[in-house]
Parts: sequence; C-alpha cells; structure tokens
Amino acid sequence: MGKIKDSSYRRPKYGIAGGFMVTRRFTVVLELAGEGGFIVKCLELPVATQGETREEVLKNIKEAIEGYLEVKAQLLHRKIRGEKVEVVVEAPSALLAGS
Repeated sequence: MGKIKDSSYRRPKYGIAGGFMVTRRFTVVLELAGEGGFIVKCLELPVATQGETREEVLKNIKEAIEGYLEVKAQLLHRKIRGEKVEVVVEAPSALLAGS
C-alpha cells in the first residue's frame, strides 16, 4: 500500500539559536514623524524604527523585532542551565494598551 501524503504538514522551522520557530504577535504604535514619514514602536519590546511610508515602517519594525528576538534567543540559549518553566500571571489591561 502507498503512503498517504498529508498536504497540511509543514516541516518545522528552526532558529539560529536552535529550537523551533513559533509565531508571536506584537502590538506596535505608528506615529507621524515631524519631518515626514512614520515612527513605529513595539509596546512589548524595546524596539523602534522609522520609515517613509506605512508599508515601509511596518516592514522595518517586523525585521527589527525578528532581529531582536533572534539575538535574545542566542543569549538565552547560552545562559540557561536549569529547568525552563513558563508561568502565567494576571496584569492590568492598561499595560497592554500602551502609553
């Protein structure tokens, strides 16, 4: 009998620091720059950038966030020696709304 191919299966992506790549969502705030164009800041991470158009600035912030996370993953990969545990906490919604 032949094998049935599952077209929904995708080979997992791996990051440079090892481990699987996961999809995360981040909130960004676009502001008009005084000299023209846009400034964009990520609310959850210390990442900001700029661009001339909305499309350019969104592309730039995506690349900046990916770069930040890759470096962070490389640093964590070197430092972690013990058991890694994820915890869930409740936080005021104002923290997620941005300032």
